[in-house]
Amino acid sequence: MTDENNDPFPTYAAFWPFYLSQHTKRATRRWHILGTFLALFSVVLAVAFFKPGFLLMAPIIGYGVAWVAHTHIEKNRPATFNYPLWSLRGDFHMLWLWLTGRLESELIKHQIST
Repeated sequence: MTDENNDPFPTYAAFWPFYLSQHTKRATRRWHILGTFLALFSVVLAVAFFKPGFLLMAPIIGYGVAWVAHTHIEKNRPATFNYPLWSLRGDFHMLWLWLTGRLESELIKHQIST
């Protein structure tokens, strides 16, 4: 379903199943989680030590790790290229589900191989 702007994902709820479908391999998800965690850690370091360079490194680290996973493991094009904000939210959503032990059940709910 699309809105009048031909956006296939007018809401995050509509985007989320697509996001998961782009991360079918466990290794891809693990690399994503690592990249998101390292990016967040970089932000924490920037604040804790007043080093703005760590802020600049956060997206490079986070996206770099994720994009390598998409290229070499999942063998697909990162959704970030077409849906940057939804994808960023998806990265944090996936990390949160993993941290709370609910990622596997979410994958099953959306019929993504675990």
